[in-house]
Amino acid sequence: MSRAVLLDLIHGCCPTCAGPSLLEESASDPHVFLLSGKRHRDNHPFLSSCRSAQVLDSDSTAECLYRLKQTVDRRDLSSVTVLTTPQGREVLVRYQQLLFTAAYTFHYKVRSVDNLACPSCSGSAHTGSPGEGVQEEVSVFLQQLPALKGDVTVLTSTLIPDCFGHGFSTRSGGVSYAPTLSSMNLFSSRGRRDPGAVVAENRRRLALHAGFHPKPLHLVKVNHGSDVWVLGKAEPESYDGIVTDQTGVVVAAPGADCMPILFADPVSKVIGAAHAGWRGTLMGVAMATVEAMVTEFGCKVSDIVVAVGPSVGACCFTKEREEARGFISIHPDCVPDPESVRPHVDIRLANRILLQKGGILPEHIHDDAVTDRPSVTPCTSCHPELFFSHVRDGPNFGTQVGFLWIKETAEQT
Repeated sequence: MSRAVLLDLIHGCCPTCAGPSLLEESASDPHVFLLSGKRHRDNHPFLSSCRSAQVLDSDSTAECLYRLKQTVDRRDLSSVTVLTTPQGREVLVRYQQLLFTAAYTFHYKVRSVDNLACPSCSGSAHTGSPGEGVQEEVSVFLQQLPALKGDVTVLTSTLIPDCFGHGFSTRSGGVSYAPTLSSMNLFSSRGRRDPGAVVAENRRRLALHAGFHPKPLHLVKVNHGSDVWVLGKAEPESYDGIVTDQTGVVVAAPGADCMPILFADPVSKVIGAAHAGWRGTLMGVAMATVEAMVTEFGCKVSDIVVAVGPSVGACCFTKEREEARGFISIHPDCVPDPESVRPHVDIRLANRILLQKGGILPEHIHDDAVTDRPSVTPCTSCHPELFFSHVRDGPNFGTQVGFLWIKETAEQT
């Protein structure tokens, strides 16, 4: 299997010092990179003699390793062997944690500084605190990257009153560059190639555009169920709904075909957010969120308004017949072609019906059935230029979110 080999000159390791066994092992690798940075750009003797390797000599280590990641991704590699020193490993692991995910495998082969053979390396190892300032350096670098796919764009519902801030993100204006993640991907996981630092930068840009920076963003920890967390109580390990009456915090739910649903009570000033996929819909996560608002904060169901964000439409979403039966039991219209091998399923209609059965007024729901308001519920699979979609893009899909917060009054501010 092809791999990348990274030779760390910044922290004191060159081919002479790496030893003949390591050199012989990596000689057949076509993907060799020299991490020289700005400091060694012009004065390391090995740079002029190694013509086949790609030199990473940007002004910061963060930029060097980001360039490495871009090249590794472009060449469809996932394994990186790093030749470095003990201190170099300690520092580079920190960059790895910020700029890569578990989709990449790093193997560190370490040479002690005491055993460095050449004067160039023995005098080049850093003496400062390992890893000091790495996170800030990475953040500053990412903030300087240009936005991809245009400016940040957010959909808002005219049903939610102005005493709340809210929106549904789209895929433009972020810095994620992988085709299925570009560019405003707002969630990082072990199996995808978008690291935590990049997602954090995307979230920062969204917050600045939407007006909630630097308020903390509380994103539900999805388990495709109906558990709801009341913010302020002990946080469960996973949940698909969140409710609060606190100002100064933003609640959010992810979606990439699944529905991000926002709930707002303008009378009691209580908000909620829920992630409703097909499983969560059948388990009743939308009404579970409403019930938490009623039980915990005394809301009246008739006061609550609901906005359903971008999600997969019945046009693009199919399930096995056995799974579709659960939606037929909600209402036959939720499955327009029940005799098909894979029937189409309308999860948005299913949630509307369940919410109305639970007491939410029909006119208090903004979804794709509403035609007299600007749409906030387009089909994610049908609009690749605007939204991420698991159905369309496969397992390395990006994530958009619906977000909501209670605006502070002038007195609170």
